[in-house]
Amino acid sequence: MIFIALIILILCLMIGVPVPVSFMASAGWLIFFGGPAHEGYQATQLLPYGYAQMNSVSLIAIALFIGAGGIMERGRIGEKLIDFVDVFVGHLKGGLGVVAVISCAIVGSICGAACATLSCVGSIIFPRFHREGYPRGVAAALLANASLLGLLIPPNATLIIFAWISGQSVLACFLATVVPGFITIVLLCAVNWFLLRHNTTIKIGEKKNRSTSDKLQLFRSRGRIALPALMLPVIVLGGIYGGIMTTTEASAMAVLYAIPVGMFVYKGLNLKNTYEVIVETSVTTGVIMVMLYSVAMLSRLYILEDLPGVLLGVFYAISSDPLMIMFMINIFLVIMGMLMDDISVVVLTTPILMPIIMEIGFNPIHYAAIVGVNTGLGCITPPAAPVLYLSGRLGSAPIDEMMKPCLWFIILCWVPVLAVTVFFPKLSLFLPHYIMGTPW
Repeated sequence: MIFIALIILILCLMIGVPVPVSFMASAGWLIFFGGPAHEGYQATQLLPYGYAQMNSVSLIAIALFIGAGGIMERGRIGEKLIDFVDVFVGHLKGGLGVVAVISCAIVGSICGAACATLSCVGSIIFPRFHREGYPRGVAAALLANASLLGLLIPPNATLIIFAWISGQSVLACFLATVVPGFITIVLLCAVNWFLLRHNTTIKIGEKKNRSTSDKLQLFRSRGRIALPALMLPVIVLGGIYGGIMTTTEASAMAVLYAIPVGMFVYKGLNLKNTYEVIVETSVTTGVIMVMLYSVAMLSRLYILEDLPGVLLGVFYAISSDPLMIMFMINIFLVIMGMLMDDISVVVLTTPILMPIIMEIGFNPIHYAAIVGVNTGLGCITPPAAPVLYLSGRLGSAPIDEMMKPCLWFIILCWVPVLAVTVFFPKLSLFLPHYIMGTPW
């Protein structure tokens, strides 16, 4: 019966059924026909379990980080950050792409979600890409990939959910993705230069001809203007890593700080668009919570059906080598990422795969970093690829113009980062070990 439930789930996702409904369809089959005697399970046992799983303070941080991203976009906070970063590399060929990558890393470290990062940075930087002659396909593909830094540069919603499900430290999971995140930043900038090295349409004349004194003056003026915006990541990251605040408290501080800055300093925020942010945040959070509730019950059913044991048996039938099993797990995660969004992948696969990870002797914090990279890769890999399609809409780029540059980013950036993360665990465990004392 478990295989029929999986087939129902995959078919529903492939034909475009909404993800929460797909999860409930698979769960419904097991409720009626699951169990050792195929007599099903009691729904009255599953509903309280789903509620108990949702009753967590950590999940509040997801809504607050989403709200912080919306406030940054409408409050012009993201715009000032981008203007400041542009001073350093904007005069180089392809420099605006580097500005986009670094800006996504900064904004992603505040709002913790790829789509929120893409919406915030994309609304500001796509017009600049077009003015400076960047190919639309390359620009949209680059921003789609860069926005996923919000899944690697903590804090991020995906790892909050992973830690909540797996029972691991949220901070340790955050620290595990920092080094892979910085490697991704470097590789994205390098691939951006590689794709644009022979491009003749990019216009950087005005920026290139700035004198040293002009650059210094621009640095001072934009730095002074951007200082309130720059304090936002300092407050969030400093509070979390310094042990001053929990993740939930830091997300609340991000919102409380961003509102007056956006309203009174940069004057982009008003009562009307603040209300719009609250409504959009509520809707997005509601969708996520419904999905988490449905997946909590589905995951419980998969555990009752011993799906982890079945999968482990399949893996052992192919190979007993832990690295080979981890390779197969990565293939499984990539395939799941091609069918659904990052949060859905995490909430569905974590209860199934964590027992396997522990069985083959992998560190769960190391696995958190692997999940972070895998979910990022899945968000830009068709057929689902929600972030890729959103970037195409925001950047007015046809999907056929985006696919080739996106493929280069996947091959030259994401695949190497994933390989390094999997086969060199100390890169991911370095910061958790020395800051929190977690074992290698």
